[in-house]
Amino acid sequence: MNIIRYESYPTLSNAFDRLAALREDMDRLFDSPFGSFFRTPGSLRNWSPALDVYETKDDFTVVVELPGLKKEAIDVSLHGDILTVSGERKADEKKEGQGFRTERFYGSFQRTVTLPAAVDAKKVKASYKDGILKVVLPKAEEAKPKQIEVSVS
Repeated sequence: MNIIRYESYPTLSNAFDRLAALREDMDRLFDSPFGSFFRTPGSLRNWSPALDVYETKDDFTVVVELPGLKKEAIDVSLHGDILTVSGERKADEKKEGQGFRTERFYGSFQRTVTLPAAVDAKKVKASYKDGILKVVLPKAEEAKPKQIEVSVS
């Protein structure tokens, strides 16, 4: 007796699961000790610094890691509800006969954050210390939560 197996067509969720698994495998490959051999020099020119966004009832705080940059190399701008942090890290002067491996990222970068509520642009403050940029964006009064008193009738 022959058993015939019927394979169902892959569902959309199965396809996404397979793609996610492939992405994880590729990430592991490039994070391995051999990963640096697969990177091209051009891939080190484009980088994106890590950032965190925090929200309280009164403001948003954006923290960006920018080690090794001078504050003059950083540009922070706000257009409506979009915060943009950009700049450039210049490569160190190469010295002949020294070093054979490059893992640090150089070149220009840009990070954009769309804020979920209006902010008061006149009260935005940015500070930079020890390679960490901190931007505090106070919410506009109309965006802050309001306490509404309930009356009993």
